Amino acid sequence: MRIKRQNQKGFSLVELMIVLVIIGILAAVGVPIYSANVTKAKMSEADATLGTIRTSLRVYYAENGVYPTVAADTEVGSAGIGVKATELDGKYFSASSFILVSTDSTYTITCSAGSILDSDRNLDQAGTFTGGVD
Repeated sequence: MRIKRQNQKGFSLVELMIVLVIIGILAAVGVPIYSANVTKAKMSEADATLGTIRTSLRVYYAENGVYPTVAADTEVGSAGIGVKATELDGKYFSASSFILVSTDSTYTITCSAGSILDSDRNLDQAGTFTGGVD
């Protein structure tokens, strides 16, 4: 003889397992999307700062007729192009992340990746971005 229980409360094991599977699927989809968006934000910050430095170099070129001659591995804040190191600090990158290599007619600005991006992000005098994500 079976006794029927009235007003049972709670969830069965099958119901709980279904909820866990649904949460797992949502996490498997959501985490890569979130990671991609964080990487895009980092790239945007690097690109914006590289663009600011490029603008300063273009102003320097307009005033002097040449780009400043800067040795390799010179931080942009100390290159004498009118950009202060404090203007380059952002959420992901500091002023020391930006390196300038320049001759009279060409330049390359590098945002050193560190552990933030997959590879260094570069901008040259033609406005071409290279690197950053592999």
